[in-house]
Amino acid sequence: MLTKRKRRAQRWGKHRAVLLLTLGLLMIFTITFPITVKATTSVYTMTAFTNTSESNMYIYESYNAKHYGLLKGPAYTPPAADLIRDPSIMKHTDGLYYVVYTTNWSGNTVGIASSPDKMNWTFVRNITLSTTTPIAHTWAPEWFKDTNGSVNIIVSLSPGNYENFKPHVITASGSNLASTTWSSPAVLTGLASNYIDTFVVKTGSTYHAFTKNETTKYIEYATSNSLKGPYTFKGTGNWAGWGSWVEGPALIQLDNGSWRIYFDGYADHKYYYSDSADNFQSWSGKQEIAGLSGMVRHMTVLKESGQPGDIRKLESFNVPGSFIRHYNYQARIDASVSPAEDAQFRIIPGLANAMGISFEAMNYPGYFLRNNNGNVVLVKNDGTAAFRNDATFKRVNGLANANWSSYSLFNNPNLYLRHYDQVLRLQPVVTALDKSDATFREITP
Repeated sequence: MLTKRKRRAQRWGKHRAVLLLTLGLLMIFTITFPITVKATTSVYTMTAFTNTSESNMYIYESYNAKHYGLLKGPAYTPPAADLIRDPSIMKHTDGLYYVVYTTNWSGNTVGIASSPDKMNWTFVRNITLSTTTPIAHTWAPEWFKDTNGSVNIIVSLSPGNYENFKPHVITASGSNLASTTWSSPAVLTGLASNYIDTFVVKTGSTYHAFTKNETTKYIEYATSNSLKGPYTFKGTGNWAGWGSWVEGPALIQLDNGSWRIYFDGYADHKYYYSDSADNFQSWSGKQEIAGLSGMVRHMTVLKESGQPGDIRKLESFNVPGSFIRHYNYQARIDASVSPAEDAQFRIIPGLANAMGISFEAMNYPGYFLRNNNGNVVLVKNDGTAAFRNDATFKRVNGLANANWSSYSLFNNPNLYLRHYDQVLRLQPVVTALDKSDATFREITP
């Protein structure tokens, strides 16, 4: 019995030593390589044509679905003499992004292009539509992926003279969008003649259609228990307070569960959004899309969740209530920041090294804080190695308070982000004041 106890004690001693060694290595690894990004954010990608070109598609991105920055433009030009009006974006099960678009003012085709990264687009095919009656105009195609897995396109068809548009749906028979056949267009019953730009979303078992009444120029609202209808109107005329002469509705669901609708105020050359927190019953007052209103036309937005990034405000240690913000593309600290998004940054894995971090402006997607000869400026990422190095930092324990954070330049760890006369700089840290100037607290907005 005593021998067995000794053996058990020896085995436990070995296990204990291994466990302590593992914990020690884990602590060393954590200190040496701190966790740089702990959360994820949603990314909203917009595809649009513009007032200056209906032959080129532009791609924009946002992290709050209201401030969009140009990702690439032009990003795609269709072959031949085709247009790319009304581009609708989705991500397919094959991992590729697809847009479907209006190919021309007249005709019976819609176009499809694909991309592996939202940056580089390739023409896939034109789909020819056919019904028992002539099709003179084929407009405003929108992807709709149903909960049963089917891939559909909602499209507006007119027999001629740009009149009497009716919303139809076609359904892919297979998953390969380059070769699949499509069903014949089926009308969405209940939506009377002369409705256009129909956008459908589904909640539970209910289909919600937002569609433009071409007679009154209002965006109206109908529901159905089937994609093909019959639909029953729940909101007509100026039911939501958006006014008339609006078109091109597109919807997304935000992280907080509410819904955002975008629409084109084509009469006043502005683009708007409005929110609903009660399942489409009431809507907030319409707001212009900052920076893009008056530029983009009929677009859609794709939401992707789970992108690495912490949305944070960075408060100064020794000037409480003041935060790092960008102002005229210069980084500084201020107490009163307007708009508030100027002081919000998306902290992502470092552009030059994933063990570091980079600071992307919340309201200027694609723009990062970077070193410019000791000054800290907000600049659009040009994709060069020099930019990546100058925009990558190492997060360490706060120099003035270990519960806060300090940030050194990743490729020159002797230089720290610090404020001096409210302006942000990269400098060596020597004195106690230097250390306080270089210490910040990350706060969730």
